[in-house]
Amino acid sequence: MEELDRVARIQADWRRERPDVDVTPQGVIGRLHRLADRLTEELCLVYGDYGLSEGEFDVLCALRRAGEPYERAPGELAAHTMVTTGAMTKRIDRLERAGLVTRRRADDDQRGRIVALTRPGRDLIDRAFTDHMRNERRLLDLLTPGEAATLETLLTTWLARVESPDGQQGARTD
Repeated sequence: MEELDRVARIQADWRRERPDVDVTPQGVIGRLHRLADRLTEELCLVYGDYGLSEGEFDVLCALRRAGEPYERAPGELAAHTMVTTGAMTKRIDRLERAGLVTRRRADDDQRGRIVALTRPGRDLIDRAFTDHMRNERRLLDLLTPGEAATLETLLTTWLARVESPDGQQGARTD
């Protein structure tokens, strides 16, 4: 008999203790959660090689993806990286101190600000992103191409249903 993984052991404990509750969802959700944690650890190693946190890497990527002149408003950056504007301010402050971004007043709104990638910031994120993609490839290559394609399809479908605009698929009922 194969040795049970951590999630299977937890499920077995719950089946013993609460046979009245269906614990099969833990098989998927628990493993996805553990995998997400492990993947984040592996990805953060590359960010650290460049002196960046995960959030700082995200900000630099959002600026780089914007295309010339590699700038966005702080609120737009927050939306692209899915963090609060307060968290974004802290990230921008650190990146500005490191000389990777600059801030200026928006041309069309003197109250607004624009964050721009500096040349050193662009050089850094180009190198870091290349290594990041190499790292993601290494992690994904643990699956066969067919497994990776199937997983991508399943995750895309599931995520679309959870994030459904009508809120029906992902809505809580409790």
